[in-house]
Order: sequence, then structure tokens, then C-alpha cells
Amino acid sequence: MTDDSELRPARRPVLSARPLLPLTRRRALAGTAALAGTAVLARPGRLLAQERIKVAGIHTVPVENAWNSRLHEALMAAHEAEEIEYVFSESVANTDYPRAMREYAEDGARLIVGESYGVERDARQVAGDYPETAFLMGSSGGPAGDNFGVFGTWNHEGAYLAGILAGHLTETGTLGAVGGYPIPEVNRLINAFRLGVQEVRPDAEFLVGFIGTWFDPPKAKEAGLAQIDAGADILFGERIGTADAAEERGVLAVGSLLDYGPRYPETVFASAIWNFKPILDAAVADVIAGEPTGEDYSPFSFMEHGGNDVVFDESMVPAEAIGQMEARRAEIQAGDFEVLIDDEAPT
Repeated sequence: MTDDSELRPARRPVLSARPLLPLTRRRALAGTAALAGTAVLARPGRLLAQERIKVAGIHTVPVENAWNSRLHEALMAAHEAEEIEYVFSESVANTDYPRAMREYAEDGARLIVGESYGVERDARQVAGDYPETAFLMGSSGGPAGDNFGVFGTWNHEGAYLAGILAGHLTETGTLGAVGGYPIPEVNRLINAFRLGVQEVRPDAEFLVGFIGTWFDPPKAKEAGLAQIDAGADILFGERIGTADAAEERGVLAVGSLLDYGPRYPETVFASAIWNFKPILDAAVADVIAGEPTGEDYSPFSFMEHGGNDVVFDESMVPAEAIGQMEARRAEIQAGDFEVLIDDEAPT
């Protein structure tokens, strides 16, 4: 990632929202199914006629990677609902990324979705060369022009709530977190989890490590094992592989982006999930309406839009912890409590 564009301050859209029920795993699956069938979201004050546009996804890693899987699943759901025509490429190297963007733009894709963290300058140049094509990129920088929109992975509210649960469960008072890179989206997630823990255990200690890659489960596992050896009895897994370390050593873990409970039923007690569909719906609505897409779509990640939440296993969490978490969650939904957005690298 280059620093050639300024970070935009976090902003919270002023939209009314109906409080959602806390998500157990059973509720999460039902909610996901309903979300997958949702029609294209009409932006506030705008009615849209249905139109199916071609959307291309460009992934730098396999779509099985946690972050990319959330994009891919949302895009596939929209494709299957005949809201869009979805085509994609995976495991595209950063050096080849601009070429892939150009090829999809020239092939008629009206919206290109991907990640520009490692190719910020080049991705923005490509967008400038194709003003009639909309781009929606995971990015730590701001939007550019009329057609380069950005989004961040803002499941920090769910991470905070998972932290409250973790604060009740930790016995050693030492917790670990394994991340990919210390970029703002990752930092705010780990920091929010830490704040949630501290709401219950102000004296808690934290071990944080970054593995320097987005997809290397064995490396994430080794980092997790090192944190367990240093006293951590709960691991927050921003990267796939962290829960493997927890499972091997018999400690607990928290998942991120998607629900890891079914894969690690006796290890992962909660996951801070992120749903890309609200962001995708907003961008698709803008493309169909002919509106500029050079904006920051990150606020659609907020819980009030269904963009993030926490799922948990009720059998693994004490009732006292659930009650405290649900009370805080209701305050977030009502707008009475905002989870602090801290993008500084955790230490």
C-alpha cells in the first residue's frame, strides 16, 4: 500500500434502523439466507428499476481466504438472485493486478470489485483510464474521481462485542491476536476486541503479532502457538490458521469475518462477522442509477445496516457474559454507544 492518498475520517450515515436480534449461530444462518435473497438496495430517496449489470471480482488470493470469501459469497448471492452477472479471477499477483483490471474494463464490466491495498497507485491510474467503469476497492485510502470507490472492513463493532464475551472467559487474563498486516482496517479490529475485553477485565494483557501476508494458515498457526506459549488462553484470529493453534493446545479462540464455530466447535466460542452485501448493494444501486461511485462505502459495514455483528455459541458462554454483551449491543444499535475507531497499530 502506498500513501499517495489521504485516509478519510470515519463517518456514520444518518439512516433509521430497526434493532436486530443478537445472533446465535442458528440466527446467523437464517439471517445470511435472508440477506442472500435481498434485491438490489435502493439508496435513500431513490427508486431503482431492476437492471442486471456485469460485475467482475479480482482477488489476489484464493476466494477461500476469509476476507475474499466474504466478497465472493456476496457477489455469488447477487449473481444467483440475478441482480448482477458475476465473473471473477483469483490468486492474481499484485504485479498482474492492473492488467486484470484493464481486461475486465475492456470486456464490458460496469463494476470491478477487489482490493488495492498492495497496488494503490496503479489501481487508481487504471480507474482514471476507464472513467465509464466503476471500481469498488478495499483500500486504506480515500475515493478518487467519480468512479473509484473504496471500502474498509469495519467489523469492529462485532469484535468489541466478542471481546466482552472473551473478558468473561479468560482465566489467565492474557489474550493474543494474530493479524495479517498492521493496516488501519486490521488495527481497528484488534483494538476494538481489546477494548471489549477491557470493559470486563481492565487488567488484561495482550499479545499481538502480524504475519506479513494475507493467506498463510501455517504461519498464522505458528504465531498463535507462540502466543499460547507466552500465556494467552484466548486467541483472536484475524487470520485463518489462528484457531488451529488454539484447537491444538486446548484454548479458546474468536473468529473474524465469518463464523468459524462449525469448523472449530469446541474452540471458537464467538466470531465477529462481516457482511459485504450492504456495501455491494449500495455500489450497484449507484451504478444502475448513473450516480458517481467515487465515494467511501465503508459506513455500510456498520451494524445498523447489517454489515457486521457477532455470532456466538450459547453453550460456551456464561449467561452473565451474554447479558452484558447484549445490553451493549442494543446500545450500539440505538446509537447510544459508539465503538471507538482506533486505527493505530496495536502494541
